[in-house]
Amino acid sequence: MTFHSFLVKYGEIGVKGKNRKLFEDALVKQIRRSLKSAEGEFEVYKEQGRIYVDCLTDYDYDEVVEHLQRVFGIVGFCPVMKSEAETPEQIAEDTIRFISQTYDTQDFTFKVETRRARKDFPVPSMEVNAYVGGRLLEAFPQLRVDVHHPQQMIYIEIRDQVYIYSKIIPGPGGMPVGSNGKAMLLLSGGIDSPVAGYMICKRGVKLDAVYFHAPPYTSEQAKEKVVDLARMVAKYSGPIDLHIVNFTDIQLYIYEKCPHDELTIIMRRYMMRIAEHFANEARAHALVTGESLGQVASQTIQSLVVTNEVCSLPVFRPLIGFDKQEIVDVAQRIGTFETSILPYEDCCTIFVAKHPVTKPNRNVIRKSELNLSEKINELVAEAIRTTEHIWAD
Repeated sequence: MTFHSFLVKYGEIGVKGKNRKLFEDALVKQIRRSLKSAEGEFEVYKEQGRIYVDCLTDYDYDEVVEHLQRVFGIVGFCPVMKSEAETPEQIAEDTIRFISQTYDTQDFTFKVETRRARKDFPVPSMEVNAYVGGRLLEAFPQLRVDVHHPQQMIYIEIRDQVYIYSKIIPGPGGMPVGSNGKAMLLLSGGIDSPVAGYMICKRGVKLDAVYFHAPPYTSEQAKEKVVDLARMVAKYSGPIDLHIVNFTDIQLYIYEKCPHDELTIIMRRYMMRIAEHFANEARAHALVTGESLGQVASQTIQSLVVTNEVCSLPVFRPLIGFDKQEIVDVAQRIGTFETSILPYEDCCTIFVAKHPVTKPNRNVIRKSELNLSEKINELVAEAIRTTEHIWAD
């Protein structure tokens, strides 16, 4: 059947007290944004603690489901049939029609569950359950009632209109994007950082991103790979302003002037400095990285301490306790994995030392950075000035 509407269910937004309205409004905004690129016209609105998506024209059901499953804040949504029924008899007739149009065969166990939000409706919920259930058994002899472990739940909500549904499609959960501030993601072409971006967006954070490019040591294909990853994350986060920084001269200068076992950590510190510059420009409140504790030499706890030292903004690491397989599982689920493993190397892998220091001492690193004092500020300023911006949507 063609469903008239989708009923959207949210989770922790419901316990936000006096701020609940702000989170509901943010969720409505994100649903509207997501559905803009879907075929058809939709009206998204909230009513009596529920959010509805009314389908005003013909639409592609599978496409709408796909779009709603990318909206953080939705824990589930239900394709519903709307009814103007005013009596239990009319509700039963519409429910019979719903069952006949929704299920090819009616050989299953069921339970009816009614929620009567309209308290002026004259019949209590339990009586509606019993009456509708009895009418369904008459209409479909193969149906069987099972109040403990039914194969199908038949939900009826009595509001200004009556909403009938039986399927709850899971959403991604979390909080609506934009409800918890903004952050700058350090995005590479690897598996981890797109997943980190996804995870932080799930907590309601709006994203921009910065990518460090090192031509000719990294190719245009490597750059396009990162742009593609940004667009994939943007399906969940909304549009991302991607800053593409030419990092080659800075890396070569560090390579020339600093001990090679410290290359990774010193390069990382300058990436963080530049990322923080763009974060401040964008009025972002934090940096986000894809680091997982102990995964590589630059991600030991000592390395993270030394890296954090150059930042005044907090650094969020959503994957800090994940192992690699857990990260891969999320990447596969959100569709970034196959792009991330394309064989185009980023600047970090090109300039990595053979034996990088795993327990850097901040005083030693600071002393090594003094070797850069002659022109590092000039190189950083030039990298910032020549940064390319791509709107990933």
